[in-house]
Amino acid sequence: MIRIGIVGGTGYTGVELLRLLSQHPQADLRAITSRKEAGMRVDQMFPSLRGHVDLAFCEPADARLEECELVFFATPNGVAMQEAAGLVAAGVRIIDLAADFRLRDPAVWERWYKVPHAAPELLGEAIYGLPEVNRASIKDARVLANPGCYPTAVQLGLIPLLEAGCVEPGHLIADAKSGVSGAGRKAEVHALLAEAADNFSAYGVPGHRHWPEIRQGLAAVAGVDVGLTFVPHLTPMIRGIHATLYARITRETDFQALFEERYRNEPFVDVLPAGAHPDTRSVRGANLCRIAVHRPQGGDTLVVLSVIDNLVKGAAGQAVQNMNIMFGLDERAGLAQIALVP
Repeated sequence: MIRIGIVGGTGYTGVELLRLLSQHPQADLRAITSRKEAGMRVDQMFPSLRGHVDLAFCEPADARLEECELVFFATPNGVAMQEAAGLVAAGVRIIDLAADFRLRDPAVWERWYKVPHAAPELLGEAIYGLPEVNRASIKDARVLANPGCYPTAVQLGLIPLLEAGCVEPGHLIADAKSGVSGAGRKAEVHALLAEAADNFSAYGVPGHRHWPEIRQGLAAVAGVDVGLTFVPHLTPMIRGIHATLYARITRETDFQALFEERYRNEPFVDVLPAGAHPDTRSVRGANLCRIAVHRPQGGDTLVVLSVIDNLVKGAAGQAVQNMNIMFGLDERAGLAQIALVP
């Protein structure tokens, strides 16, 4: 059994992480921290976990995280980097679900997150946790940066094309839509029912924090810098991300076969038959990315459709997948949930 602590379990990614770990055959949940809710039983805040999580939130100072083998940070950006060094020094491995260790350059971090990085010495060893690319490195990671939700959907949709060198890396477009839960479990006007329901809008067009993360990952695969236009949208649904990706073809190949072969042995990527249109409902609650490849009118632009659940493959599910790899377990352990329909 893996002794596990969770820092910050009161948000949507936190409760999703608890849902998955409570069903995991090798997870031994020792502590869940929350300064604000210390003393409250977890199942009082989240009745869905009644009978599955028999713990109360505790103060970080009382959590004895240094006795855990693994600590998940399900916290806002900027928290994990304050505490990571001490835990790593104590021999604890870390999976951060926020952005603290995703960007390799501390100057880029500061530009997009507006504060200096508190643990730049750990950025060099932090492993970016996209299993479909970095599985070998993830095995030995002490600090694991769990990818963002948009970056997961976008990268998985474009990686086969860039690896094969059959599209123009300087002209990539990602038109992505997310459910409201992507904004987190906090009171904000734009996420109110009366604001988000029956509505559809773009945001972050001049620049979104996930843009440098996506470019960094795609450039590493392509071997050259990439040009990416990324436009996120908020949709009137709770869960899900739908990314419509555009790439200009530079070399002819069988694109359907390319994707099928690239992801043939990936347990959590499903390449659909030619002509299919994946929808977010088909992955709701599951740690799965579904992809379809199109070439409209036989033209010079390839369109890739990529869907995930932002809270599962886009956050907590991918974190558990990474935990399984780090501890030498079956990668699918605790992640056999079938998508919820309707």
